[in-house]
Amino acid sequence: MTLAVVFLAGGLIVLAVGADQLVIGASRLAFARGISPIVIGALVIGFGTSAPEMLVSGLAAADGDVDLGVGNIVGSNVANLSLVLGFSALVAAVAVGGRYIKVADSTLWREGVVSLGAALLFWILVQDGFERWEGLVLLAAFVVAMTVILWRPAHIASTADVVHSDKPISQPAELVRTVAGLAATAFGAQLAVVGAVDIAREVGLGSGFVGLSLVAFGTSLPELITGVQAARRGEADLLVGNILGSNTFNSLLVSAVVALVGPGPLVDGNLSGLAVWIMVGISVSAWLLMFRGKGLERWWEGAFLLAVYLVSLPFLISEDPGDAEEGAPGSTAIVVVAQSDSDADGLMSFSA
Repeated sequence: MTLAVVFLAGGLIVLAVGADQLVIGASRLAFARGISPIVIGALVIGFGTSAPEMLVSGLAAADGDVDLGVGNIVGSNVANLSLVLGFSALVAAVAVGGRYIKVADSTLWREGVVSLGAALLFWILVQDGFERWEGLVLLAAFVVAMTVILWRPAHIASTADVVHSDKPISQPAELVRTVAGLAATAFGAQLAVVGAVDIAREVGLGSGFVGLSLVAFGTSLPELITGVQAARRGEADLLVGNILGSNTFNSLLVSAVVALVGPGPLVDGNLSGLAVWIMVGISVSAWLLMFRGKGLERWWEGAFLLAVYLVSLPFLISEDPGDAEEGAPGSTAIVVVAQSDSDADGLMSFSA
């Protein structure tokens, strides 16, 4: 158990740091190459902050653990719209002298509606697990969603806010930062998957719940870091756009990766039941809360979202984790990137 905890904690830390550097490096590289801030914000930063979810869920699905992959998607979406948005709103309202999260109508009607639609499509398709054709549908929906989001005449943020720098950019240095960040993100995801599923086996919880809670919290750290920075600078549209964009990436692109790489049924029925209902409910509630006042205007709204996150966690636990058959995902030691017991290339098997 101790070794599994070390793997999970260490993996999540490396994951968060690596993803943060990936976002910064890729954003600066894109700007130096003449790519517009809106493309950087919607695609580069959106992809970068969702890279942890994609790698963790993809690795889990490739290993046959669809529960961990889906749990990570659902839990990350819940964390983004409750923990990340709520904490960022409190930072803006309390720590930055009463600054409120004001959101433009275009952001709520474009990114907000697209994010809601993505969550609903994910909810419909995940009911019986994933098949490969559903992955193709999700991938096509992602392309449509990105086209809609990018189809706008105005920028959502200043160049300095998007690339986090107003100094001359060294492309070789940022390329090294980007590659190192991607490598760290991949390595951290590998460790997190190993630790998470081993903990699930030892504690007796399904790997889906571990994905919904511990792993989802860790993979949402890049969004939390980006959100707090945006709240401190008063860039509400960048903050909310990043959160909504990240949820769109998770619901469509990350779930498409899970379906294409490792399709299969869900062992934990809670993932396609109450947990995904909670995700959709929080998505709708957060959108309505922002739409009512064109943002989060009061400190208690941020506190309310934080409370929703904490209250929802116990309901994400499977009703009977022990029903998982012996040998099902989450009930045995995990083998990551392994082909067979005798394959020495890429074999990583751990049991704490």
